[in-house]
Amino acid sequence: MAGRLRLAGMPRAGSSDTLDRVKPSDVSCLIVDDSTEFCVAARRLLDAAGFTVVGIASTMADAVAVAAATRPDVILVDIDLGAESGFDVVAALGDAWVEAGLMPAPSMIMVSTHDAEDFADLVDASAAVGFLSKFDLSADTIIELLDRSR
Repeated sequence: MAGRLRLAGMPRAGSSDTLDRVKPSDVSCLIVDDSTEFCVAARRLLDAAGFTVVGIASTMADAVAVAAATRPDVILVDIDLGAESGFDVVAALGDAWVEAGLMPAPSMIMVSTHDAEDFADLVDASAAVGFLSKFDLSADTIIELLDRSR
């Protein structure tokens, strides 16, 4: 976009405010993280932006159970989930969705305090639609990632 002027607040070229854009009020979200502090902060942030946080889980078993019960649109999964790997959680969630015949599967987003480059290959090889740093987490960054993945 070099040489192109974009005014603050104006949509980027190619973006749209039409109905094909995901809106926070249309998005239900499950948070999978073993940090209570992060879960509280993320829930407040997403609730304030209009997302519907349908649950919080801290283990793979809880994530699969809550996802099956609530059928969220988006699942945020911490990469470092205590003794469990967030990548294993994403795989288990995807498998559970397929086994239950619940398609399409929710969009799963890996989150971490680590840099994206640290896990880029693993994120790309997973069923996750992408990665967001916990420090950059916002309704806008989630929506942008969902828009790009569609």
